[in-house]
Amino acid sequence: MVDATHISLQANDRSYFSLLKKEIHQRLIAAGMENNRIAEVDIIVAEMTSNLFKYADNGEILFGSFVENGVPYIELISIDSGPGMQNTKRMLIDGMSTSNTLGAGLGSIKRLSDVFDLYSQPGWGTVLLSRIYIGALPPQKKGLVIRPMVVSKPGEKVSGDGFVFRTNGSDFKFMLGDGLGHGPEANLAVNEAAKVFKVFPDNSPVETLRFIHSATRKTRGMVANVTHFNAERGEWSLSGIGNIAVKLIGPTTSKNHMSYNGIVGHNIPNTMNDQVYSVSDYSQLVLCSDGIKTRWEVAKYPNILKYDPAVLAACIYKDHARRTDDMSIVVIKAR
Repeated sequence: MVDATHISLQANDRSYFSLLKKEIHQRLIAAGMENNRIAEVDIIVAEMTSNLFKYADNGEILFGSFVENGVPYIELISIDSGPGMQNTKRMLIDGMSTSNTLGAGLGSIKRLSDVFDLYSQPGWGTVLLSRIYIGALPPQKKGLVIRPMVVSKPGEKVSGDGFVFRTNGSDFKFMLGDGLGHGPEANLAVNEAAKVFKVFPDNSPVETLRFIHSATRKTRGMVANVTHFNAERGEWSLSGIGNIAVKLIGPTTSKNHMSYNGIVGHNIPNTMNDQVYSVSDYSQLVLCSDGIKTRWEVAKYPNILKYDPAVLAACIYKDHARRTDDMSIVVIKAR
C-alpha cells in the first residue's frame, strides 16, 4: 500500500517526550530490529529530545521506515527553528557544550548511527539526520539515490499523497501522486494509480500517465508527475499533470519543470510530450506536492547539495510545509 513514509512527532513540549519515545520504540520492534540495536536507537531519540528541549524552538522528529537494496532501515530526522550552530563540526566534539552539560549528545548520535548528517544555520535552526540499518549496510549501486518524505495531514490516518518507483536494469521510473482532497478517498486514488503504474511496461512518462488516467476514472482523481531515468544515457524524461512542482538542480543552476493542466482520472490534455534533460546539466530532482509552497530556492541552503538528499527534503519541509494538507517532498540524486 502506498501511504505516508514518515510520521511527524511534535517535540516542542517536554511533557510529550515520554510518549514520543514509546511510539518510536514500538515502531522499532514492529520493524524487526534487534533488542540491542533498539536500545541504541532509544539513546539516539533521548539525545535528540534533550537537545530540542535545551536549545530549540518548534522541535519536531520525523520517523520513517524503508528498504534500500533489500536492506530495511529506519530514519530519524530532528528539525527545529532554534538559534542554529555556527560550526557544526566543532559541536560534534565530545565535551563541547553551550549549556554546562557533558557535551556528548551529538557525538553519541553520530557514533550510534549508520548514516549521520547535521545541517545548521545561525538564526535559522538545525536539521539532524540519523539512519540505522537493520542488518549489514546495503551495497552502493550506480544509478539513483531516492529519498521520499511523505507526511499525512494532521489528524488523518492515511495520506492522500503517495510515491512509488520501480527499477529495471539501468531504467528507473517513479511517480509522485496527490489524490484530490485528503483522507481515505484520496489515498484510494493514489493506490489505484500505483497498482497500474507498477505493471505498465512503457518507460514513457506521457504514456504512463495516459494509462493511469484510463485506469483511475472511478476514483476522485489525482495530480501526478511521472519521471523516467536512464542511467546508461544519463537522461531524465518527465511529464506531469496538475500541481506537482518539480525542480531540476545542477552544479550551477536550477530549472522548474512545468506540468500540464488537468486531473488524472477525469480530464487530461490530448497532446502531451515527454521533456528530456541531461544528467550532466541536472544531477538532482526535487518533486513537491501542493502541501509544500512552490517558491523555494536551493540557494537558501548553502552547501546543501553536499549533504544526504533527505537533509534537503527536511530543509524544504521545515520552511515551506503548509501543515494543513498532506505533504510530499521527494529528492532524487544521480550517482
